Amino acid sequence: MLEALLVSQIVLWAAVLGLAAVVLALIRQIGVLHERIAPMGALTIDHGPAVGNPSPAFDLLDIRQRRLAIGGPAADGKSTLLMFVSPACPVCKKLIPAVKSMVKSEAGLRLVFASDGDGPEQERFIRAQRIEEYPFVLSTQLGLAFQIGKLPYAVLIDEQGTVRAKGLVNTREHLESIVQARQLGVASIQEYLRKARAST
Repeated sequence: MLEALLVSQIVLWAAVLGLAAVVLALIRQIGVLHERIAPMGALTIDHGPAVGNPSPAFDLLDIRQRRLAIGGPAADGKSTLLMFVSPACPVCKKLIPAVKSMVKSEAGLRLVFASDGDGPEQERFIRAQRIEEYPFVLSTQLGLAFQIGKLPYAVLIDEQGTVRAKGLVNTREHLESIVQARQLGVASIQEYLRKARAST
């Protein structure tokens, strides 16, 4: 009886030590995976004005016929988040509430929506998305200047008129990465991660 108890204790301790070794190996693998699968920021497409270069300057009228300057030093001292959207883009519709929420929580940032196409359709889109309070520009030239090929696309222009970050944005995390990239002084979160890896 005593021998059976002793054997069972030895077997149990061996099992506990084996499980501990497996858990430590899994923890190590999770750490490796965490490094490999870094958070993805907005996808920067190398077209249009490069990050760090001056933005093209535009003096436009928004859909409500209000004058709007894009590029160049901002009279109000705010950075501009230029958000390219379309009524035909389902991702744009899902992302707009996140854009509005983010801009409200960021001091010194103004939001401008941009699109092109049919005015009445855009008016219906503006009402449906409840974005009447924000400037909405219909300008093919603006899209061409930034070489927008896919939507939704965001461009962050600082108060001096310099492009600070840009990219294709499909989620709130992508949007936040645009603002974080500027705060970190890099073109994109991917660039920040590359620099961090290189320094270690």
